[in-house]
Amino acid sequence: MSESIKVDIWSDVQCPWCYIGKRKFEAGAALFDGEVEVEYHSFELAPDTPVDFDGSPVDYLSQRKGLPVNQVEEMLERVTGIAESVGLHYDYDSVHQTNTVISHELLHYAKAHGRQLDMKERLLKAYFVDGLHVGRIDDLADLAAEIGLDRADVVRSLTAHEFLADVKADVAQANEYGIQGVPFFVIDGKYGISGAQDPDTFAQALRQAATEKSTAAPAR
Repeated sequence: MSESIKVDIWSDVQCPWCYIGKRKFEAGAALFDGEVEVEYHSFELAPDTPVDFDGSPVDYLSQRKGLPVNQVEEMLERVTGIAESVGLHYDYDSVHQTNTVISHELLHYAKAHGRQLDMKERLLKAYFVDGLHVGRIDDLADLAAEIGLDRADVVRSLTAHEFLADVKADVAQANEYGIQGVPFFVIDGKYGISGAQDPDTFAQALRQAATEKSTAAPAR
């Protein structure tokens, strides 16, 4: 049996292209005839965002990027349409703009308990589809409990910032790699793919990595 291909993904919970990229990567991995091991890493697009931003995503983006409101609305309409094309129903009217650092801490907690992929999916859906808050401990603990994690222990961990150092280590690694935007995929520690590329692009990179791994493997 061939070895699995490790894929490290830098991503943020409030990044619309990260959820789209997740779906496209999953489609690409389904085209690949082999095992894939996925690990998500923390990246904060807007670490200076307050936990409870007083306004809509349109307000936030227009203020942060200095863009006219109508231009931001057009941007969000476009990304919402692309999300629909991969089966995601974004609801920007209900999104709670927030600081995501503690949601990244939760993802590290979930990884330590073998549930990172489930937690990542739940957080993205909570933010973009369900209109839930992903910046407060109680709300995050509720989402963690939904996927079977111990709610009280999640509250304990997040309150103590047990995994904050891991979040910072991920961000530092992204800086070392020169990652400036997400999603960013590192295939088998060799190939970097930036953005929500087509499934075929991911499948091709996985096949190439698998071929090189099998070629480099010593004969038995």
